[in-house]
Amino acid sequence: MPMILNEEQNMLKDSAKDFCTSSAPIDQLRKLRDEDNPDGFDRATWQSMVELGWAGIPWPEEHGGLDFGYKGLGVVTEETGRTLAASPLFATVWLGGTAINIGGSDAQKSELLPHVAAGELLLALALEESHRHDPYGVATKAAEKGGDFEITGEKTFVLDGNVADKFIVVARTSGKSGDRDGLSLFLVDANAGGVTVTRTKMTDSRNAANVSFKGVKAGADALIGAKDKGADVLDPTLDIGRIGLSAEMLGSLQECFERTVQYLKEREQFGVPIGSFQALKHRAADMFCEVELSKSCVLEALTALDEKRPVEEIAKLASLTKTKIGETFHQVSREGVQMHGGIGMTDEFDIGFFLKRAAVTEQTLGDVNFHRNRYGELEGY
Repeated sequence: MPMILNEEQNMLKDSAKDFCTSSAPIDQLRKLRDEDNPDGFDRATWQSMVELGWAGIPWPEEHGGLDFGYKGLGVVTEETGRTLAASPLFATVWLGGTAINIGGSDAQKSELLPHVAAGELLLALALEESHRHDPYGVATKAAEKGGDFEITGEKTFVLDGNVADKFIVVARTSGKSGDRDGLSLFLVDANAGGVTVTRTKMTDSRNAANVSFKGVKAGADALIGAKDKGADVLDPTLDIGRIGLSAEMLGSLQECFERTVQYLKEREQFGVPIGSFQALKHRAADMFCEVELSKSCVLEALTALDEKRPVEEIAKLASLTKTKIGETFHQVSREGVQMHGGIGMTDEFDIGFFLKRAAVTEQTLGDVNFHRNRYGELEGY
């Protein structure tokens, strides 16, 4: 498969760009923040995204999807990143839906994925238990009792956890925290007895939640994948999620870069545009090169997903891409604020929203150091 977009993917990208620009601009995020919207996203806008088919892009047609692949979903997600559009797309489709698509039984796929594609079901992955990304650092217990399970534990940084209808809970059925073996994934209703959800707001005004599970009952049919082998589902789900998040970050950093370059052309000092100053030219040129490299990383990773390359190769590409995108977004967002000068630090300009989004996405699903170390381990050094 060529590492370029085909005609249909380009059409989808253009359609997504038009929609996000007109229906989900940065002003909408500002409004959601200022009004302290309890959902953290606009329900009508999300429904419009669903009607465009975005929530079903990667799923097979028999499960209500469009079977258009992750590259198709990636170009849509990239455009949402340009306008910082707040929606459940990442938590529900990239993470939750992917986990079901990879590890779910035929019955679970047939029951759940059509509801995801129709926008009738919001999902959230309940994984993290500390301030840093640690996929196997799970202490939440799922004790087996009479063929069913009882889940007890605390989860933090659950993306869109406050609006989720169901959680995919990563719990330990054997072993100790830090072990890869012994993890199991469970589908749990958000309104089940023993579930307590506390909304938190991140610095970028997006949703997250702390979720407590106290003796929550889950039947054997709630298992996603095999008992004690949940990591076989979790690992590829997280890698696909990392690539999806990188696609969104790519859109954000491109928009941030383009806005900065435009400002350099418009802002005058000493009677000339500040973009004519040699030092700023060099910094802009450096950013341009990093942006182009980032584009290639994301496109290669999305291509690998659609080509169904070996999980080991996808894991390496996911970590490489998340590292490169994280570094570039960090650089571009900070340079953007600096080149805007003092006004860049105010809420009057939108450039600060990109800086805040960069700070959150850098940490989500593993920061640069996490993925450098992981990539080294995968390469055997």
